[in-house]
Amino acid sequence: MAMLIRRSTMMGMCAQFLCVLGLMVGCSWGFVVQDARAGEATDAMKGTIDEVLRIIQDQDLKQPGKSEQRRKLLEKVVGERFDYQEMSLRTLSISEGAPWKNLSEKEREEFVGLFQTLLVNLYADKVEAYTGEGVKYINERTEKDYAEVRTKILTGKTEIPLDYRLLNKGSVWRVYDVVVDGTSLVRNYRDQFKSILRSSTYADLVDQLRKKSNKIKTQ
Repeated sequence: MAMLIRRSTMMGMCAQFLCVLGLMVGCSWGFVVQDARAGEATDAMKGTIDEVLRIIQDQDLKQPGKSEQRRKLLEKVVGERFDYQEMSLRTLSISEGAPWKNLSEKEREEFVGLFQTLLVNLYADKVEAYTGEGVKYINERTEKDYAEVRTKILTGKTEIPLDYRLLNKGSVWRVYDVVVDGTSLVRNYRDQFKSILRSSTYADLVDQLRKKSNKIKTQ
């Protein structure tokens, strides 16, 4: 059976989510807006960023014993912008095994919860330690209810391309994928799940996710 997250892949995913939330934390060094054509999706991302900044800069939350409260607040803010169900749907939109459309509502809820736990804990430690220098907003491309907000993360002399893909659901823009330097987070996981389901079963995939989730919760 293929391992759900190989070490090299896990580090890659950590790096991706570091970039995702590094954008937010990096803003404490100031925005650099360059050739940006702001729209509703960009405004939505900026709103999330402002709230993350408020939490990161809250002196009371920096006090000893407040780290868990601080992390939960950050996870809540990010969770309100990131659509984990849509991300889960897209990672399981595959032909092998048990794709999303074949799952019951209870199975879907379980998968979303496990997948969210995995993603949240891959970036949680990194975001609080990130010390980037800022972000450039490049532009926004919108087509009906889809949008892509293109940015670049500034880290020293390096600029990392980071694109947010969003869906408009009930007049709220939610992130369903993140593309870091040309690599899609959703596609990366979809390829991993696809590989597992070629040689194993959906039950085995969920079991791997469940074991990882339980390990994370006991750390």
